[in-house]
Amino acid sequence: MHFHGSLLSILLIVVSCPLTVRARRVAPLIEEDWARRPHRAAECTFGKQIRELGTTWFADLGPPFGVMYCIKCECIPVQKKRRIVARVHCRNIKNECPELTCKEPVLLPGRCCKSCPGDFSIDIVQDLPAQLTSEEEERSLKHFGTLLTGKTSQAIRRDEPTPTSMYNSAYNYLATGRFTFHRKNLYYSFYLSTSTPRPKNIQFVDGSGSILEEQTIDPIGGVYQNATGKLCGVWRRVPRDYRKLLREERLHVSFIWEPSATLTGQLSRYRALPTEQYSSLLEPTMGVDRSLMSGAGATAIVSASSASAPSIHVSLVFNGVFLPNDVSEVPLIVQLEHMEKDYVVLREEIIVKKPSNELNFGEVRSALSGADLRLLTRGKLSISIMSRKDPQALRLAGVVGPRVNCEMYQTLLLSETPSAASGLAWAFLDRAGSLRYGVQLLGLEDESPLVTLVDEGGKRRTELEDLTPSLIDGLANGSLERPGPRFLEPLFNGELAVVAASHVGSMLRGRLLQRPVADARDTAAPVLLRRLSQEPVQPGPVGLVWIAVDLDCSLHYELEIAGFPQMSSTNNQEQRTFRLYLETMPLLAQGAPVARRLLEEFTGYVLEGSVTGLSPVELYRIESGIGFLEVTDKQAERILKAPFKARAPLSCLPHYADNDVASVVAYNLQPPRSDIETGACFHETRFYEEGTQWTSSTDPCSMCHCYRGLAQCDPVPCPALTCAQGKQLKPASGHCCPICSGPGINMNGTGKDITPVTRGCTLAGQFHLPGASWHPYLPPVGFDTCAVCTCDLVTLEVKCPRVQCPPLDCDEKIAFRPSKKACCRQCPATTPSTANVGVGGDTTRLPRDQAAPSTRRTAEEILASGGCKYPLGGPYENGMEWHPRVHSHGEMKCVKCRCKNGEVRCDRKRCPRALCNTIAHQMKRGEYVADGDDCCTVQCRRARRHHRNNHHAARHSVTPRELS
Repeated sequence: MHFHGSLLSILLIVVSCPLTVRARRVAPLIEEDWARRPHRAAECTFGKQIRELGTTWFADLGPPFGVMYCIKCECIPVQKKRRIVARVHCRNIKNECPELTCKEPVLLPGRCCKSCPGDFSIDIVQDLPAQLTSEEEERSLKHFGTLLTGKTSQAIRRDEPTPTSMYNSAYNYLATGRFTFHRKNLYYSFYLSTSTPRPKNIQFVDGSGSILEEQTIDPIGGVYQNATGKLCGVWRRVPRDYRKLLREERLHVSFIWEPSATLTGQLSRYRALPTEQYSSLLEPTMGVDRSLMSGAGATAIVSASSASAPSIHVSLVFNGVFLPNDVSEVPLIVQLEHMEKDYVVLREEIIVKKPSNELNFGEVRSALSGADLRLLTRGKLSISIMSRKDPQALRLAGVVGPRVNCEMYQTLLLSETPSAASGLAWAFLDRAGSLRYGVQLLGLEDESPLVTLVDEGGKRRTELEDLTPSLIDGLANGSLERPGPRFLEPLFNGELAVVAASHVGSMLRGRLLQRPVADARDTAAPVLLRRLSQEPVQPGPVGLVWIAVDLDCSLHYELEIAGFPQMSSTNNQEQRTFRLYLETMPLLAQGAPVARRLLEEFTGYVLEGSVTGLSPVELYRIESGIGFLEVTDKQAERILKAPFKARAPLSCLPHYADNDVASVVAYNLQPPRSDIETGACFHETRFYEEGTQWTSSTDPCSMCHCYRGLAQCDPVPCPALTCAQGKQLKPASGHCCPICSGPGINMNGTGKDITPVTRGCTLAGQFHLPGASWHPYLPPVGFDTCAVCTCDLVTLEVKCPRVQCPPLDCDEKIAFRPSKKACCRQCPATTPSTANVGVGGDTTRLPRDQAAPSTRRTAEEILASGGCKYPLGGPYENGMEWHPRVHSHGEMKCVKCRCKNGEVRCDRKRCPRALCNTIAHQMKRGEYVADGDDCCTVQCRRARRHHRNNHHAARHSVTPRELS
């Protein structure tokens, strides 16, 4: 036995080896981890409500149960390895009700426990309010920064080794970041050094190393990130406990390239961040001592003023510019110089009292000339910090450019006079310091407007730049290569306006305001929401929306609307409520079905959100540009609407074979399987609703209908006319069948009606001429040829009598229809069991309403009329019965087969138990058994034996396959 087991193992190894070798001839596909791991925020979802960590609420089970006030739920953090995940924990608090001292406690509405008058009930849930964070909290969490270097990436967890260049392959990578808290969301922005690739993941961790939030970083980035060289993102809906960590500077951020390549930095408040206008990332220069400056870096926070005395303020966060023997009072040199010329703008010395291996701080203030300030704004200056003892070996330098914050400046252009015009404008600073802008105007195409940038900060409005040369068909896109302080200061202060004015008096105006960039704003341009009513009003509603689809197939949107009349002073507490809808359709065609989805209901004029769970069909329609966004108010009044287009990752789109037509994706030719894939049918050039019928626009002799999302067409059968050939009119234009002439209908020599058609009958939406006859169309079956409808010449009344069938001479149970569309049933014809009975056969037993065929029918004709194939003796006519023949046994007298509508069914002669008992008694007594009972003699004997062995009844029905 052991020998056989060993032999079997050897055989398995021999057989599996070639398969393994063959399988490894081709290298496996390379798949990135970031493309497979979806982002899951540490928050709870209960029903359709999103709850943050630490919140409590009563379970709302919806109708018919409603809110269960004795079921208290809370969103609790759960440690899962290093990650913190959120879980919903619900418990019954009915047993936690306190003991009552009063004699008659009462149960108040919305409570679980009874209480005495004036007592506090423990089941009152102290939930967080649904409104946004208070201004005080948002202001306290506004400005944070970090520096990520090898020296700052100290081990957070005790079980981690201290990161050095030996263990951490990202030790010499360098990055600096800025963090802004806005509307419960933490926006992050980073500059990476030229030698630092984009990381795969970003993590927010606490002091113990637990991962609070982890996000996958797009390896390509959006339009804004590529234009500015920044890394942008957002941590949405930061829980209250984590906001406390941020406020106390106990939150860390980590970049992950590989498990052995990470950088970590602490989120800290830097005093100069609120006034930051320019930034710089400083890295070791050529010729430095790499052994001393490994893992070193710095960031500079620069602000400037062009007031009466131009000045500059530089705040530095740095490490790695110290010698091993530098212990205290270390002098360093800070230098601001021209990158292309040998020109030093400023050179100052700072003293570091106690050097740190992780982070050190220093600042420099100095006066500047107007020319130097212009060099600063145009990105011509670099900043460096070096050791005074050995400036060649210890030196960090970087270019001063736009500040690190990912920010976009945008505005809605509102009309200052009653007008139907509207517009939008946006701008941002790219990596070279150029101001890229975009303007879209609607309703001023015929007025040749002038578009300008205006400084509205002073007492007088100053025109700074004319953008009209770049305006083409209402769109202006371009860049200002060298914006100076006169542009940037009003831009940073929110005082730079875009003005569009025409010679006929129309004027649109709006101030560019700063907005954080993440997800939706990282696209090419916003979409202008247009007012549906074109009546001139002042001001008129207008809106813009940024839209993007991320790697997790979620649709992100950031909406801003304006131009609504101010609420009266008595209704200030009741803000206006709006709804944002998403509409998609298969094609931009007449009658196309619209799939409408409510994205969000909101108050106020700014909305940021996202939606998950969009189907691949919806995302394909959005990418194809056949999606719409619509804003309505609470009374369902449509206010703003616009088509939009957003690029979606390939993994989010439907997967079709290469030979599939692209339009199939937008409109499925298969029946719908979801709410989005509606049951409308696309035929020729338009859509038709489910259940409708129509005449083909290209062929009047084809009638079509929509059934379960598929369009089906049938040729129109023309009923026989009762009038003479000479009184038959040819089909009129748009009709298929001829009609009989009658009173009021004239024809010319060609047989065509020359009387204009003004009268007729309408049935199921189809128009018929007076005197016309037709078969009714009954989808999805098709034409009912057993009924003929007529349109009365005089009364124009429609009558549809059915064909009268002759009475049957047989039982209705065995009657059959010779074809599926036959109007009348027939009785079956029985023939003797001969080999050729199905082809010739005896005609003496045909039903009375059937005439004997004059000629012998072919096999094809028999099968076409519902006949049946059979291995021996076929084909058989529809309704025929016969005894089958088997090669080894001959004719089976005990089995009778019958053909009905193309199907053969064979049944063995049934022998009731009483007959079997009679035969058994006759055989016991030796009496004669009739020949007709031979079938039952064998069958009863077999049934008794089978019953004794298995206690099962005999089966009488057999199939033709079993007989052979």
